[in-house]
Amino acid sequence: MKPSPRRLRTTLASATAGAGLLAMSVLGPAVAAEESPPAEDENLVFTVGMTNQPDSFNPFLGIEVESYEMWALTYDYLISVSPEDLSPQPGLATDWESSDDGLTWTFDIRGGVAWSDGEPLTAGDIAFTYNRIIDGGPEAATWDPWLRSVDTVTAPDDTTLVLELSQPNAAFPMIPVPIVPEHVWSELSEKDVKSFSNEPPDVVGSGPFRLVEGSAGGSTIRFEKNPDYWRGTPVVDEVVFRVFNAADPAVQALRKGEIDFVSGITPTQVNALEGVEGIAASNSDYPGFDEIAFNAGSVDLESGEPIGDPNPAVLDPDFRYALGFAIDRETIRDRVYEGAGDVGSSIIPPFYPRFHWEPPEDVAFTFDLERAGELLDEAGYTMGPDGKRTLPDGEPIGTLRLIGRADSETSIKVMQYFQEWLAEIGIDAEVQSMESSRLTNVILDGEFDAFEWGWYVDPDPGSMLSYLTCDQREAWSDTWYCDEEYDELYEQQQAALDEDERAEMIDRMQEIVYMDAPYLVTVYNTEGEAWRSDRWEGFVPIPDPGGMNTFTLDVHNYINVRPVSEETGGDEGGLSGAAVGGIVVGGVAVAALAGTVLFRRRDRATAEDRE
Repeated sequence: MKPSPRRLRTTLASATAGAGLLAMSVLGPAVAAEESPPAEDENLVFTVGMTNQPDSFNPFLGIEVESYEMWALTYDYLISVSPEDLSPQPGLATDWESSDDGLTWTFDIRGGVAWSDGEPLTAGDIAFTYNRIIDGGPEAATWDPWLRSVDTVTAPDDTTLVLELSQPNAAFPMIPVPIVPEHVWSELSEKDVKSFSNEPPDVVGSGPFRLVEGSAGGSTIRFEKNPDYWRGTPVVDEVVFRVFNAADPAVQALRKGEIDFVSGITPTQVNALEGVEGIAASNSDYPGFDEIAFNAGSVDLESGEPIGDPNPAVLDPDFRYALGFAIDRETIRDRVYEGAGDVGSSIIPPFYPRFHWEPPEDVAFTFDLERAGELLDEAGYTMGPDGKRTLPDGEPIGTLRLIGRADSETSIKVMQYFQEWLAEIGIDAEVQSMESSRLTNVILDGEFDAFEWGWYVDPDPGSMLSYLTCDQREAWSDTWYCDEEYDELYEQQQAALDEDERAEMIDRMQEIVYMDAPYLVTVYNTEGEAWRSDRWEGFVPIPDPGGMNTFTLDVHNYINVRPVSEETGGDEGGLSGAAVGGIVVGGVAVAALAGTVLFRRRDRATAEDRE
């Protein structure tokens, strides 16, 4: 079992550990970059530090957000996105049109694009990639939600792609699937795909850079620029990723000039960089959410029989909803997330205002232990003579298992707070620390009560909404949640071409999930970045303003980042004037749009095959 399209991310694995010591170390005297600008005949290398490793260079297997970044550098996509607002822009497709009924989409495919081995990239490669997904093999595990309504994909000629749909797809033309070369991948059977590492020297891509060194799980990954890239030749000759075991040494490497950019740093680290000469930093909101998730009913999908050992209480939506009032989200934000981010509510974050649903006041969660107790009483979970709540049948609830991820101190601390609040309403709980890789298997087996994790939400909400449908219990679901009305609405909204009509259905879907509470959303999180502004310029936040510079939906900054010129003398990250108040330099408090501690989706079948 694995998380998916833009997935599992634990970049703040030790979010607040040693914060005071860290602040002291970063607030010391500024350290000038040790490397001089390269001479004209030397390679221009842009080095990025990160605190998590890619888990696969195979775009049908990887689950970590770092893997997505590697794929974006290696491969092209049918549609690109605008750095300004993430709206669809030409990619391999230069133009597209849909039939009036939304069932036929025709794309004009860019000519003159070549794979890194010299073979031409044609519409046939795109059709091949999509058909591998539609055929339902291991490729479908990750990308099926985007192509679920597509019946056939054909390439009448090298520059024309035609998709025939069984029903309209509201997400089109956005299909964020990396396009792979048919002449390479057609040699791989389904069994081969499940174990294909796609590592150098065998990587054939068409993207702005070519993967030439490194392995998944390794500490150094190197890309060389594609001089013939259709969007323009990248300015830098190489992009190198260095993996650090924590954010602190990565920040120190940045200060020493050993790396040029670092992502995934904490709010404390961003603030501590204030006044460090030659370094700019940002801390921004992010299109995702963190949550406490429950086992909503683990079952054997063939027999329908229960599996695992969930506490009977967590199977009850009324019990889960009542616990929503036993979470002090402001305390979590202020003490666990160091004041960064916003209090969370529903599963489509306000990052996407068109589809975000905010619960009305009469049902909205507040920190109200008295109300939590009243709701538990009404649902039959009354207080026993020992001061502990019982199940509706009078049996003790017992002890809830609260799983925090061992690779994220944030996750552990959230569950420790939750444990304390549960105790105040008569519910015993114990916090268990578990590695993320093990947790995915525990979820698959249904042997859990509750855990803490988070999700990234794509620009189109359809993929996030799909993970809570009944059939995703076989794939990306991590709560075993299933609701008939929700499923019906999912199918309807997916085919709705009227945006207002679709938004109404998506609002209702969020309301159903909110009231049934398989997830109790805690925080809309943030992400910290820092870079050597004395050495590099040309960054554009994605989206602009307020977005991140790396680990976004586009490779714009890798293509356009450039050495500081004598004319500019160094900028503050290439921020547009509109970004003031959203991204800031030197650690001042921030606002607007991107970044997170967590980044994950799940898929079971592929992970099982990889065991």
